[in-house]
Amino acid sequence: MDRDNASDIVAFLAVAREKSFTRAAAKLGISQSALSQTVSALEERLGVRLLNRTTRSVAPTEAGQRLFQVAGTRFDEMDAEVAALSELRDKPAGHLRITATEHAAEAILIPALARILPKYPDIHVEIVVGYGLANIVAERYDAGIRPGELVEKDMIAVRVGPDLRMAVVGAPCYFAARSKPRAPQELTSHNCLNLRLPTHGGLYVWEFEKDKRALNVRVEGQLIFNGAGALLRAALEGLGLAYLTEGHVQPYIAEGRLVRVLADWCPPFSGYHLYYPGRRQASPAFSLLVDALRYRR
Repeated sequence: MDRDNASDIVAFLAVAREKSFTRAAAKLGISQSALSQTVSALEERLGVRLLNRTTRSVAPTEAGQRLFQVAGTRFDEMDAEVAALSELRDKPAGHLRITATEHAAEAILIPALARILPKYPDIHVEIVVGYGLANIVAERYDAGIRPGELVEKDMIAVRVGPDLRMAVVGAPCYFAARSKPRAPQELTSHNCLNLRLPTHGGLYVWEFEKDKRALNVRVEGQLIFNGAGALLRAALEGLGLAYLTEGHVQPYIAEGRLVRVLADWCPPFSGYHLYYPGRRQASPAFSLLVDALRYRR
């Protein structure tokens, strides 16, 4: 591959990932017009259209998607190999990009980083909070943290936390005017706080199990959130019942600010795992992070 093709493909990959010439140009440090000309020149040389452009969006064509999948993987592998060269330095260095849920970031990732980052000032970490199961290859993450049962089988998964449990909670003022639900079916008569998952676009279904009987409940309420932090705040204000991880709400239960219900319907499930592609060339910085996160009973 000649140098022009390589640089033009890098430009195309940036636009395809960002789905925007404006954001891609900012990331590459060039003007939007120069980027547009570069991609157009690549399309002309290849003889195929790579991107469908409208005034509101940019999306790969079938040919563009094929190039994105093949070239994106190759360039990611090259980036990983270059990053691995940092092992020749005296200390691990480099940039890591991790996706995690809000609770996993607060309870698992940040405490681990607090132990290692002061010792290694040349390691830089970007944490992106999300709730869907991110495609870490396509979205250029080094790794993700999610409950183990959600991790795809083709990923390497390293356990980074104990088993989890969900908890249904409400503020004492909420229950002052309402009876506590004794079974999940009774949630349909309560004002519940919903979470919308960005991956699927739908509302998160509350999952329960007791005596090997599984039960999913689609709850309703006045409020919908896209993040756990605001949802927890609303529960503390008495605006409805929340369905969150036990660790997220336990301090407020202990203080009496939240009351837990349906605990016997919330069994433990697989805890948080760090997941990443098996073919990934681990840099010293990444290996250091994995070791710091690894759960030791």
